Amino acid sequence: MLTIASRLDVMNRLGRAMADPTRSRILLSLLDAPGYPAKLARELELTRTNVSNHLACLRDCGIVVAEPEGRQTRYEIADPHLTAALNALVETTLAVDEGAACLDPACPEGCCTSGQTP
Repeated sequence: MLTIASRLDVMNRLGRAMADPTRSRILLSLLDAPGYPAKLARELELTRTNVSNHLACLRDCGIVVAEPEGRQTRYEIADPHLTAALNALVETTLAVDEGAACLDPACPEGCCTSGQTP
């Protein structure tokens, strides 16, 4: 059953979905074009099960939708407004202090320096 989520719940779901590097990679791929789990797994060098689990999270968060196509399922960003917002977020350049320590306690030391990502 679909419900109307509070603004805080929406922000929390979006943050959780985008906080995972694998889900972020999947979202970036889906911003370019709709995708299929097997194709995404090949492109991102992940297992199909891993991709399917992340797509389920993104679907449950309302960020992507699944469209059955015969024996396959096509995934795409749920709404054109969301696509525009995600593209704007990706294209926005933020000033970063290269000397600042990463705030993620799970990251190894120096993880976010010199253009590396955790």
